[in-house]
Amino acid sequence: MIRTIADIAKIAGVAKSTVSRYLNGGSVGEATKKKIEKAIQDTGYTPNPFAQSLKAKKTNIIGTIVPRLDSYASSQTLIGIDERLKELNYQMLISNTSQDLNREIESIYSLANQKMAGIILLATVITDRHLKAIADINIPVLLIGQEHEEIHSVIHDDYHAGMAIGQYVLEKGHRKIAYLGVTERDIAVGIKRKTGFKKALELRDDIDVSYYETEFSISAAQAAAMEILKNSEHTIVVCATDNIALGCLKAAYKLGITVPDALSVTGFGGYDVTEAIHPSITTAKFRYKEAGIKAAVNMVELVHERPVEKLTTMNFEIIKRESVDTI
Repeated sequence: MIRTIADIAKIAGVAKSTVSRYLNGGSVGEATKKKIEKAIQDTGYTPNPFAQSLKAKKTNIIGTIVPRLDSYASSQTLIGIDERLKELNYQMLISNTSQDLNREIESIYSLANQKMAGIILLATVITDRHLKAIADINIPVLLIGQEHEEIHSVIHDDYHAGMAIGQYVLEKGHRKIAYLGVTERDIAVGIKRKTGFKKALELRDDIDVSYYETEFSISAAQAAAMEILKNSEHTIVVCATDNIALGCLKAAYKLGITVPDALSVTGFGGYDVTEAIHPSITTAKFRYKEAGIKAAVNMVELVHERPVEKLTTMNFEIIKRESVDTI
């Protein structure tokens, strides 16, 4: 049987407005509070967060803006956010922008107008338009995946992950290297991973390395890899994401290039599929779900106006698998 605030008020012997005030965090006497809590416990009543938000000055809903839903990184991050927010008695509302910058900016204003307690943005770029929108709204905003000195952020350690992959590639004896990255408009993936990788290689003078760019999709990466691998002497392709690595594997297969005997491949991300396929892919595994959990915790702290570190950096792990051979 579905219970309402009126039912709880009747069972507890108090006014409906008193129950509403209690549910919204208002001041209620200790004796009255115990009556309401007992009624809620006995009936199993669960407040409707959306209905509460229509009346409350502060909601318990966190808006989450995501550039795409068909991404392992995004889905794992959202799972982490959702699980921890529920534990903290908050709800998550997702706004998908389909990698459209205009929709992303619109979503910031729209979620603020819907009285969100805060906004978590799974960012790919931070532009002046983002900064203006964040300054215009009067609620806390937290970034995941990118950082900015003016905004609270949870990031992955892209720079040191890039360096660690570079060091591993050198340890395995590779000297003729291709790096298949993405646009530098993406600071984390496009710049930091590549910069860390370059840092690992810079102390050696016997390295022949070429840098290429592609898009994030497997199909685009496959097309780019097909061109790179034709008549190529590279012994390894270091790919800026696991999806790019998957595209490279497919290109190698179509060209009759055996991985890892004739060509080694690495990625970044640690997607589940990289372990399931053959050959399994060596990769830098990021803690996407844990980043979502941390972002949820930090966001609730910001909502309550408690101090939070401006920048939180998550750890990574190099997963050594079948796709890299020793030269």
